[in-house]
Amino acid sequence: MPPLPLLVFVVGTGSLGAEIAAVRLMSPYFGASTIVWANTIGIVLVALSIGYWLGGRFADRHPEVRGLLLLTLAASILLAAVPFVSDPLLGLAVGALDSISAGAFLGSLFGVLMLVAIPVLLLGAVTPWALKLAVSDVESMGTVAGRLYALSTAGSLAGTLLSALVLIPLFGTQRTFLIFALAIAVVAVVGLRPVWRYALVPVVMAVLIALPVGTLKASDDAIVLTETETEYQYARVLEYPGGERTLELNEGQAVHSLYLPDTVLTDNVWDGNLILPFVGLDAPPERIAILGNAAGTTARAYERFFPDTAIDGVEIDEELSGLGERYFEMDNPRLELFHEDARPFLRRIDRSYDAIMIDAYRQPYIPFYLTTQEFFETARDKLTPGGVVIINAGHPAGDDQLEQVLAATMGSIFPHVLRDPIEATNTLLVASEQPISAENLEAIIPELPPELQPVAREQIANLGPPLPGGEVYTDDRAPVEFLIDRSIVEYAAGS
Repeated sequence: MPPLPLLVFVVGTGSLGAEIAAVRLMSPYFGASTIVWANTIGIVLVALSIGYWLGGRFADRHPEVRGLLLLTLAASILLAAVPFVSDPLLGLAVGALDSISAGAFLGSLFGVLMLVAIPVLLLGAVTPWALKLAVSDVESMGTVAGRLYALSTAGSLAGTLLSALVLIPLFGTQRTFLIFALAIAVVAVVGLRPVWRYALVPVVMAVLIALPVGTLKASDDAIVLTETETEYQYARVLEYPGGERTLELNEGQAVHSLYLPDTVLTDNVWDGNLILPFVGLDAPPERIAILGNAAGTTARAYERFFPDTAIDGVEIDEELSGLGERYFEMDNPRLELFHEDARPFLRRIDRSYDAIMIDAYRQPYIPFYLTTQEFFETARDKLTPGGVVIINAGHPAGDDQLEQVLAATMGSIFPHVLRDPIEATNTLLVASEQPISAENLEAIIPELPPELQPVAREQIANLGPPLPGGEVYTDDRAPVEFLIDRSIVEYAAGS
């Protein structure tokens, strides 16, 4: 029989290690917002609580080591299966929920319930069962219980740190699940007799760890050029017939960078970043900041049309810059990359910008600290006279709640705000301390490169005053994720 303290410790590492890995597993489908984390933590805690209760009942009815070890082995098998059943299950969830735009809340809730609730429940049953077996007399019950639960908690801490800092970065999500499952299986099999009958389980797990990991998410109409789990998210580059390339992050509901082989114009939101600075400027910008540079779609376009413009491209995920250089021709010699979070960068940088462009979504959420008065005050202080702030407000088609909040918050800092509903699901908001107008843009059209002139005329037709309403957000209170999930649910109910 394996030492019960060792069993409890190893099971503890697997229960919380699986929680961290589960969020990474779902990120390609639903993102990694606090909503996803809240669902994961909540379901894991409920599963552990039920497991504790069931473990106590099992222990009273079957106070024997063999039953405990068989349950532990079963939990390890289910844990090992998680990454292999995740793609069909989560793909099914995404397909069903996309039809009603149900969003990350329902999708991740379904994902955690289906994938990890049962194995975590079984793992939770181990400690109270082990406690029953370890207590030899009533007088020592308190000491034994305290020691075992302390070991279980220490194992949970070790599993959390191992997942986040070692296993996922070095070996990936699939192998992280398998490594935890293997450790649990080995400890269980050591105590079972005959060992050879059960040894096949850890052997199969070890073989699966050694095998190459396949594509995480398939694509029906495109070639997956590359996919990777970065420090921050899941990312993949797709190539379609004709040479078009897209960068997808996490759930893949939005394209974060776009490459077209024959043009830098996208007929999409990035074109607005070329045109909208001229609602306030009378000449091409000398320096701009792109907060959320991704793979450099806007920077590539500026190289073509405004090659003298210096660009500070801010992207928290350095691996996305590598993808931009490799697959998206992100080689603008005037582009300087900064791999850090957007707001701390803007606060510390000692530079002024003619335009600050903000497109830092992890669909469907924008970081709350990029929506507040304090953030827009910082942006205002970094603008040159006449400079503009442009922010991309993504939203469900027909829903304006996030746009209203951003417009109200920007309007509390900037006296002049305009909106450009450039796409059904994207509105660009432009703000400045100096007057901005469609008339100013129209006046400069003859000086723009010929290819940009029709794009500018389209934007003139779009420009208008900001929508009324909306709450002003502050660093103290900015419930962005609640707002967006409510918008998605309302949109789904209306559908």
